[in-house]
Amino acid sequence: MSVELPPPSTTVLAVNASFADGVLSSRFVGTADIEAKPYLDEVVKKLQAEAQRLAVTKVEIDFRELEFMNSSSFKVFVAWLAAVQELSADKQYRIHLRSNPNLHW
Repeated sequence: MSVELPPPSTTVLAVNASFADGVLSSRFVGTADIEAKPYLDEVVKKLQAEAQRLAVTKVEIDFRELEFMNSSSFKVFVAWLAAVQELSADKQYRIHLRSNPNLHW
C-alpha cells in the first residue's frame, strides 16, 4: 500500500513510501540540502506519524539514490531516532538505513 506524503516543495528531493507486511519503507532520491530541508522536515514528521499509526515493527529508509545530505538534514533523522527511543517499549520500532557505499556524504 502506498503511503501519501506531503507534496514536494522542491525539485532537488523526491521521496516515496509504502507499507507492507508490517514494514514502512521509504526511498529518498536527489539531494537533501538546505533547499530541501523544509520538505524533509514535513516528510519525516509524516513518516513518524504513519509508523505509529500503523504500529509498524520496522522502518526501512533507502538512501541509495540520495546523492548528498547536509548536516541539518542529517539532524532530522537523528531527531527521529531519538523520538523513537522516547516511545514506550511496546510502541518502539526498528529503523534500518540502506546506503550506497559509492556515495561518501
